[in-house]
Amino acid sequence: MTQDFEYLKANLENVRERVKQAAIRSGRTEKDIKIVAVTKTVNTDVIQKALEYGVTDIGENKVQEILEKQDIIKAECNWHLIGHLQRNKVKYIIDKVAMIHSLDSVELAAEINKRACAAGRVMDVLVQVNVSGEETKHGISPVEVSDFLKKVSVFKNIKVRGLMTMAPYADKESVRPVFRTLKKIFVDMANENIDNINMEYLSMGMSNDFEVAIEEGANIVRIGTSIFGQRNYL
Repeated sequence: MTQDFEYLKANLENVRERVKQAAIRSGRTEKDIKIVAVTKTVNTDVIQKALEYGVTDIGENKVQEILEKQDIIKAECNWHLIGHLQRNKVKYIIDKVAMIHSLDSVELAAEINKRACAAGRVMDVLVQVNVSGEETKHGISPVEVSDFLKKVSVFKNIKVRGLMTMAPYADKESVRPVFRTLKKIFVDMANENIDNINMEYLSMGMSNDFEVAIEEGANIVRIGTSIFGQRNYL
């Protein structure tokens, strides 16, 4: 029996409209916002259909899922590693992804740089900042950002393109200060003009809070549930 993907098409249209309206409220247009479709536990046939419906950027939390899915999905798209990355896994995805969203240590930066150099490429990365201070979340603290960027700026096969954060799962308005804080850091770091550091992308906001994130300056949002529906993560 052929699977009905109308729900997926409708979800994507709904998300795009919500992104558009949030962008307008922030003085921008939907073209200024990159939607990364988060495909954790999503079957490859569903991902393939999402690509047919115009999705261009796919986000995965785990290296293994990227490797398994890329073997099946041949359509042209940009893959993003958005989850925590262990140093010993870098070698497997250095030539598989367009961007790593979760740089959070100098040691990881050194490993990415080494593997990117060997692969003959410059890897785009975002620095993960733990704005909320939750122990369950990865990322450097806000006060460390400037020094951290200066330390990783020496790696020539890494290009820092901006910042990323994960807000607590809570009421939309209660997480607004998290996004506002990261936007301020983003602007401050851009004004520092550190060599080899670009403040181009601000990746924040997921299904439950992406509209608030856009209102506060996000230009990358990572959306899974609102596109693909509730999934079983066990």
